[in-house]
Amino acid sequence: MSYAFLRFPDFRKKALTLSYDDGVVFDRRLIEILDAYGLKCTFNLNSSTYGKGRHLTKEEAIQLYKNSGHEVAAHGRKHFSLADIPTVQATWEILSDRREHEETYDCLVRGLAYANGSYNERVVNLLKTCDIVYARTVQSTENFSIPTDWLRWNPTCHHDNPRLLELTDAFLDNTPARNFWREEPRLFYLWGHSYEFSDKDNWYIIETFAEKVGNRADVWYATNIEICDYVKAFDSLIFSVDRKRVKNPTGTDLWLCLYGKEVFVPAGKEVQVETI
Repeated sequence: MSYAFLRFPDFRKKALTLSYDDGVVFDRRLIEILDAYGLKCTFNLNSSTYGKGRHLTKEEAIQLYKNSGHEVAAHGRKHFSLADIPTVQATWEILSDRREHEETYDCLVRGLAYANGSYNERVVNLLKTCDIVYARTVQSTENFSIPTDWLRWNPTCHHDNPRLLELTDAFLDNTPARNFWREEPRLFYLWGHSYEFSDKDNWYIIETFAEKVGNRADVWYATNIEICDYVKAFDSLIFSVDRKRVKNPTGTDLWLCLYGKEVFVPAGKEVQVETI
C-alpha cells in the first residue's frame, strides 16, 4: 500500500518512535536523555520480573513510567518465546501481562514486543484474539517505510547497527523528492535494551542519536501506539470517486498531501479538496 498522501500531524513528513525492552534500572538514564530531546518511547515490560536482578521494582517502575508521556506495552509475563510454548500458556503470557500492566499503570495496553523475537502464524492469530493491535519484531528493515502488517512490525534498526548514523542522516535529509506530490513519509523506528548501553559503556550512541534527531520542528515524536492509531485512522479515510471530497470517519485529526496540496481533515468531518 502506498502512503504517499499521508502526512503526520501539522503536515510533517517524518516521524520517530523508539522501543526498549525489559524494564531495567538503566531505563531511568534512557528516559532522561529522551526527555531532554523530546523523543517518545514504548517500554515493553514483563510483569513477573519486578525487582529481580537489574529489573526495576514495581514501585520504581510506576514512578518512572506512569504518566511519563511514554507508552507501556506487553513483553510476555515471563519473557517466554511465544512460538515455543503451548497456545494456552502463550495466551496466559499475553493476557496476564496485559492485565497487570493496565492495572498498574492505569492505561490501556494494546501493543507488544515479541520476547526473544519469537513468533509464528499461530502467535500472530493469538494476538488478534487478545486484542493486541501491533507487535514489534527484531528484524531490521534499514528503511523508513510505514508498516502494512502491524503484528509483524519490523523496526528500522537496533541502536548497535553500524549504519545508525548513516540512516539517521538519510532520515533527516530534506532534499526535495523528484515527484514531490508522491513523496512517501518517513518513519524511523529504533529499538534495543538500555542495559546494553551500560554493559558496553556506549551511552554516547543514544546521546548522539537523540541530540541529532531531537527537538526538530519537522519530526513528529510519538509512541508506537500513537503511530499505529494515526496510520490506521488514515486508512479509514473515504474518498469520493471524483476525488473532490474526503471524509474522516475517525476521532483523529488527519493531515494529507493530495497532489501537492496540503489538506487538513478534522476528526469526523468531510472536506472538499482540489484535484489535478
